[in-house]
Amino acid sequence: MDTPDMTTRAGRLRATLLHAFPGAEVTVRDDSGLHAGHAGARPGGETHYAIRVVAPGFAGMTRLARSRAVHAALAEEFGAGMHALALELRAPGE
Repeated sequence: MDTPDMTTRAGRLRATLLHAFPGAEVTVRDDSGLHAGHAGARPGGETHYAIRVVAPGFAGMTRLARSRAVHAALAEEFGAGMHALALELRAPGE
């Protein structure tokens, strides 16, 4: 597995999610450029992300529970200026 680049928010998000959800496949895409001029956008970007997580730990969880778990894991980043996430959260085989 490759090591996330911890100098970017995308890298920190990926590392945090890999730690929070062992065995997960995590993809993080910075969509900040698509939201320039929108609420929460900042000149330097790193505010809007699309995240896909396929995690064994999601098996048997509702969509709401999965979303809450991801938001809880990323709470520090929200406190540091991240504005929005588009989430795709699945268990393996879904």
